[in-house]
Order: sequence, then structure tokens, then C-alpha cells
Amino acid sequence: MIQTFRAKVLQRFWEKDDRRGLRPDWVVRIGYLLDALDHAARPEDLNLPGFGFHALVGNHKGRYALTVSRNWRITFEFVEGQAVQIDLEDYHG
Repeated sequence: MIQTFRAKVLQRFWEKDDRRGLRPDWVVRIGYLLDALDHAARPEDLNLPGFGFHALVGNHKGRYALTVSRNWRITFEFVEGQAVQIDLEDYHG
């Protein structure tokens, strides 16, 4: 279940269906990924074909990522069955 967001643009989209700030070609995919994230009980539940799920390493250790497009990812942590600190970022540079 989704608990907290880092990215205000994702929070507005999730809570109010406010798409401002999101690329129009990403809206459907982001909605699909957030819905799956909300239903996940653990990170591994998101290891599905096409999601690009992976655990992060280095400075981002303890976080996970889902692919939105090219270098852009939805990143998050899981604490006690809750998805927290959900962000939209290009952490590749």
C-alpha cells in the first residue's frame, strides 16, 4: 500500500488525478505502476514482466525502482508492507 511520496507530482496524480507536471505519454504507465505499487505487500510482488523492477545499489541501497521510460524510474522503499518515499527520478545522471 502506498504510504508517502517524495515527488509532489506523483502525489497529486495519485490523490487527485492531477496530471500537471507529468509527460502526457507517461501518464498511463505511471498510473499502472502506482496501482501495482499500491497493491504490493512486498517489493518482490513488483517483479513482473515489463516493470523493469530492480533493487538499487550504492547511495540508493534499500530502495527499489520501476521503469517509466528510458532513464526515468519510480523509486521507493518498503517499510512494514508499506511503499514509502515514492519518487520519480532520473538517477542515471
